[in-house]
Amino acid sequence: MLDFFTIFSKGGIVLWCFQGAGVTESFTGPVNALIRSVILQERSGNNSYTHEALNLKYKLDNEFELIFVVGFQKILTLTYVDKFIDDVQLHFRDRYKNELEQKGPLKLIQNNFEFEDDFLMLLGDAEKSSKARSLGNMRTFVQSEKSQKTVKSMIETKGGEKVKEQGGKKNKNAKKEAPAAEPVKVDPAKAGQKTVENGDQGLTSEEIMQNREKLFRKRTAVPTEKPIKSPKPQKPREKQMRVWHNGGKSTTKDLDYSGRNGDGSSNGDQNPEAQRDPEMQLNSMKGDLLSVDCESSEEEEDEMEDEKEKGETVVVNQTIKTSSKKSGGFGGMFGMLKGLVGSKSLTREDMEPVLEKMKDHLIAKNVAADISSKLCDSVAIKLEGKVMGTFTTVASTVKQALQGSLVQILQPKRRVDILRDVMDAQSQRRPFVITFCGVNGVGKSTNLAKISFWLIENGFTVLIAACDTFRAGAVEQLRTHQRRLNSLHPPEQHGGRPVVQLYEKGYGKDAAGIAMEAIAYARNQTFDVVLVDTAGRMQDNTPLMTALAKLIAINMPDLVLFVGEALVGNEAVDQLVKFNQALADHSMSEKPRLIDGIVLTKFDTIDDKVGAAISMTYITGQPIVFVGTGQTYNDLRSLNARAVVSALMKA
Repeated sequence: MLDFFTIFSKGGIVLWCFQGAGVTESFTGPVNALIRSVILQERSGNNSYTHEALNLKYKLDNEFELIFVVGFQKILTLTYVDKFIDDVQLHFRDRYKNELEQKGPLKLIQNNFEFEDDFLMLLGDAEKSSKARSLGNMRTFVQSEKSQKTVKSMIETKGGEKVKEQGGKKNKNAKKEAPAAEPVKVDPAKAGQKTVENGDQGLTSEEIMQNREKLFRKRTAVPTEKPIKSPKPQKPREKQMRVWHNGGKSTTKDLDYSGRNGDGSSNGDQNPEAQRDPEMQLNSMKGDLLSVDCESSEEEEDEMEDEKEKGETVVVNQTIKTSSKKSGGFGGMFGMLKGLVGSKSLTREDMEPVLEKMKDHLIAKNVAADISSKLCDSVAIKLEGKVMGTFTTVASTVKQALQGSLVQILQPKRRVDILRDVMDAQSQRRPFVITFCGVNGVGKSTNLAKISFWLIENGFTVLIAACDTFRAGAVEQLRTHQRRLNSLHPPEQHGGRPVVQLYEKGYGKDAAGIAMEAIAYARNQTFDVVLVDTAGRMQDNTPLMTALAKLIAINMPDLVLFVGEALVGNEAVDQLVKFNQALADHSMSEKPRLIDGIVLTKFDTIDDKVGAAISMTYITGQPIVFVGTGQTYNDLRSLNARAVVSALMKA
């Protein structure tokens, strides 16, 4: 039934393995995929993993740094696997502990670990118990409750329901046909008690008259209105004079745009020098991008003071209880110190209050709720059974583990070096193609222009393909960016050739066809990079998602970047899942092209609520390649994982 069972350490040493009868394929591929995709990526919140036709279940033993993995066919439903892997863990760790104490770690690694007999015994017991539960004898008809009922009882029950329904219908028409009042027999003693309680028999006639006068005054009295104070008139705010970047104040002459175009350049494009905007003299962006700067302090205080106190009390109180049973007063004191210096193993109950606070904190920082739960579950599984360090609390241990998990999630699994990839494409005499996709209004065209400026600064020529043939003004926006970029890098400085060109066919055309023609044009004209701008589309718009999948499947770009804004929370998860799903569903190949990276925009508007970065990378497993931090061409950064996590964990 089982294909394989393997036990290995977190250092990568295989201690013992078992392969089922008739299984010839090696299990190293599924296990390596589990390590890469789950364990190294801090996604161990769920104890199952699917790899091709196999279903893998795993369990972590944090005290001895062991991992137990069992694999079986996905079509099978084995109900005993969870209990079986727990039993194997308990038996193996006891044997492992004894072997370590007797032989030492070096001899244990050199010699084979004998565990096959115990394993087969546990496997046989688990399969027998599963068969016993599944093959339970069915009850006979005589033993069932239905046999005790008679036909007469069932008819009466059904008739009773009908009578009840008819009675309910009569109650609706009670106003039309009022039934005659029946005389009710009343006990005189009880009736006397009720009248005394509810009536005025307990009061004198004078008190009754006074109460009636008070009630009459309250009803007839006119409520007095409180004088409303009129608010003080606010002084009108004076309009402040416009201040330019060079420190001078605006004048009517400066505000006269009658002789200029909308982009700030003067009428008549004969002189390229006249197109340069003095405020667009930007800094150089040669080489790798700068890391995004998040406000963080290395000596920040722990924001979970109350969790600290709870963690200390959990550790101390439990140790005092266990030690006081064994010894007297001195034992309790030494037990408390022993609990603080590292003999306390963490349990799920110890971490539960701290994890709840951490989960709420992550949600408040814009991490999707589902992702927050999975992260906290992963940290709990990672820490359960682990021995705490010297003089550490539960809160600090959990926070440190969560920080490590978040950094691991944000760090890319593969190399992301676009400049090097463009040079490789140059050596093959073909353009490097990047496609941008995303929902409406996230800043695809603006960040495409920023990336164009960065590539131009590094000596590459860029062709922009205007494949947004739906939005009014999309082509004009790209044309404006092209003109501005060429004014910053005049053709005279590059042998008379513009460093940026726009390939456009107007509106209402097929986007996939325009992209194909642009790539062919770039190959003929020896452009280094092609940036494909696509129309914004909601993830639920099936026709537009089909068109995007067609564009990517036909042109096969080198990089597919999803552009998402840092302001979204749970919506980021829905967008990325449905974009990837659409690309997979509408692709014509067995291995469809999915999203390769993320461009995170509007990062300067969120302060320390950087949770969208965690949500996006956790869902796709792909890195954040660029971060947009403003409106100018210089406002493009790369992601600094530790700075983002530090900002995320701030109180």
